[in-house]
Amino acid sequence: MASKEAQLEQIKNEIFEKIKEYYQIQGDVQFTPGKDRILYAGAVFDEKEAGSIVDSVLKGWFGLGPKAREFTEKFSKYLGVSKTVLANSGSSANLLALLALRSKKIKNPIEKSSEIITPAVTFPTTFNPILQTDLTPVIVDVDVETYNINIEQMKDALSSKTRAIMLPHTLGNPNDMDAIVDIVEDNDLYLIEDNCDALGSEFGGKKTGSFGILSTYSFYPAHHITMGEGGAVAITKDDTQLYRSIISLRDWGRDCWCESDEKSPNGACKKRFDWEVDGIKYDHRYIYSTIGYNLKPTEIMTAMCLEQFKRIDDFNKKRRKNFDYLYSRLEKYSDCLVMPVKHKKANPSWFAYFNSVFNLGY
Repeated sequence: MASKEAQLEQIKNEIFEKIKEYYQIQGDVQFTPGKDRILYAGAVFDEKEAGSIVDSVLKGWFGLGPKAREFTEKFSKYLGVSKTVLANSGSSANLLALLALRSKKIKNPIEKSSEIITPAVTFPTTFNPILQTDLTPVIVDVDVETYNINIEQMKDALSSKTRAIMLPHTLGNPNDMDAIVDIVEDNDLYLIEDNCDALGSEFGGKKTGSFGILSTYSFYPAHHITMGEGGAVAITKDDTQLYRSIISLRDWGRDCWCESDEKSPNGACKKRFDWEVDGIKYDHRYIYSTIGYNLKPTEIMTAMCLEQFKRIDDFNKKRRKNFDYLYSRLEKYSDCLVMPVKHKKANPSWFAYFNSVFNLGY
């Protein structure tokens, strides 16, 4: 009789074969012109993502673990950044980014009531964290051809209270990063890139999300890759305190910086039980040094995104192809449409196609 381990392995392999068979029978989703509803976006996945999810479920570890670590390492390398911290949504990622820059644990934190410049055309969860973190939003209009922030109005909006720019790359279209970076450097500002719409977009051959001190990502089904929900904060340069602040804020305010599946009983610091609070020995894993939240995703979600990430280049290629197709068909109506414009140095990975409509007088 086979051992218990051999039986379990056999059953697991049978499960994976059935998952594969299910998706083979299901096949690709067929679209009937003139009948089916046209969706602007949606998740694309098959037995690889489903199998990776089931594998994590069978292993029985639901907190972030080896698949999350593998994904964040590959994701950071892809973007050209130092580190990536996973979150449960892109909205949470935006909140974490601003909270971390307000933290007293980092050098030169943003003070209460400081001004943050952001565009008028944006998603609520790009704007809301500015209010949630006791900062003052300064709203700047956009250019109608790009839906991105107007550079001249941004310059006019600068004041002695300006500390940061919260900058979305709207619908995947990169901002003029030469001009933005000059403004940031000349005025000693923080730049947070909301890159939720623009994973894979480039400016001057460099990935968007790698220009600012922090950048944020969403893995909602409509975005470039998905884990069902989920998000991330990327830290551009090697900054230990900023990284640990984001981890702490995401994990209840915990002072400990161990990974959730840390193997050493004494923790990553090797001093887990050497801490004291008012002269009493205390487990560092249960010391909370700031007001934080529980904004973590799960290993199951990350298992899906790890497989999705393998498709990122193909997904981006198809997004560009779809955009070019729509542009070529609509260009003949440019007398009544404002056609989308990209910067000459930009290579967008479009989130969606967009047009503005002139006032037709009816």
